[in-house]
Amino acid sequence: MDVQATRRAVGRRAKLLDDLAGLADDLDARLAGSDLALLARYPGDQARRQPVHTVYVPGDRYGAGLVRDWGERAAAVLDAHVSGPAELAAVAGVPADLAGDVLGRVRAKLATEPIEDLRIDFEDGYGERPDEREDADVAAAAAALAASVRAGTAPPYHGIRFKGFERPTRRRGLRTLALFVGGLAAADALSDGFVVTLPKVTAVEQVEAMVTACERVESSLGLAPGTLRFEIQVETPQSILGADGTAPVARMIHAAGGRCAGLHYGTYDYSASCGISAAYQSMEHPAADHAKAVMQVAAAGTGVFLSDGSTNVLPVGSPEAVKDAWRLHARLVRRSLERGYYQGWDLHPAQLPTRYAATYAFYREGLATAAARLRAYVGAGDSGYLDEPATAAALAGFVLRGVECGAVDAAEVDALIGVDTGRLAALARRRV
Repeated sequence: MDVQATRRAVGRRAKLLDDLAGLADDLDARLAGSDLALLARYPGDQARRQPVHTVYVPGDRYGAGLVRDWGERAAAVLDAHVSGPAELAAVAGVPADLAGDVLGRVRAKLATEPIEDLRIDFEDGYGERPDEREDADVAAAAAALAASVRAGTAPPYHGIRFKGFERPTRRRGLRTLALFVGGLAAADALSDGFVVTLPKVTAVEQVEAMVTACERVESSLGLAPGTLRFEIQVETPQSILGADGTAPVARMIHAAGGRCAGLHYGTYDYSASCGISAAYQSMEHPAADHAKAVMQVAAAGTGVFLSDGSTNVLPVGSPEAVKDAWRLHARLVRRSLERGYYQGWDLHPAQLPTRYAATYAFYREGLATAAARLRAYVGAGDSGYLDEPATAAALAGFVLRGVECGAVDAAEVDALIGVDTGRLAALARRRV
């Protein structure tokens, strides 16, 4: 290339760079709106711990001592049917080399924090009662929860499920919501862990109505705007596929105006609504997997927690019946975890041992590999993987969830990865 040609090439490159600077400014202006919308709609993971389960108890059966009682009952049934690590491995699918450690952690959990999230149920688990009776039960439950919040014995997350905004139950549900929140507010016991569940949602408009209800209750009680958060219970086909062919559940999240804390799959209402006979209604039915896959995609990037449903096969009766139910429950818990559903429902104290055994085994099994990959990512080793930032965030989130539920110790994180839990949260892209 001669001198003149070289000069022309250099000139063209210089002009291109000048043009690109102007183009970048133009694109920044053109895409500013979509950039802001993306940040608003998909802010990333919440800067808070997600519970591994939600325990449902009927509203008229709740008392301030319920959490301790459930822990004691769960420990008693565990001791009655599990003589040691080998038996836990057999009934909960825990690898033999981890069973001793997992059993110790489960026993400690049942003694210190048997319930991570409690929902006092005034919907299906409570049923239809005269208004005077429900008013009285709401007041009693609110007073009992307030007492446990003040005493520091309430689960980290707690709240109520009230009757939904379908026409036949709308007024009763709204009254229960207002009375319960009012009772907690009067006792100065509305904590950051308080959340309510909106059931049987069939339309985006019901979520919008829930936002309005929250705003009115907050205003009437003198609460700070945004105090009330709610979960959307996905238990109707209409929330997954609308008449127009869209997925309403995706719009529901954004219609909540930042108040949506989670999407909870309702196993039995959803299955029944799809025409699935009772014998085959299950968390692992293909119809359930489809609904949960839609929920998962809708919630991705929003910071909204996902929760699987429950199994109604309870660990009660003969030793064989208890162990059979445990095997089923542990397998379903593990199945949900593997599919990215880190929370589920528990309906009986005897389900707590397998909830924690299966959950702890999941995190303990994956800890060494996840830690080695993260250690390599932060520049302190070679794991044999070339992990990108998104995968590193998923690995950090996995380990952090293990720490938060008690499956992993913070000291292990420091020893295995060389970071503290604050750095781990940053790697996991938790919101500050």
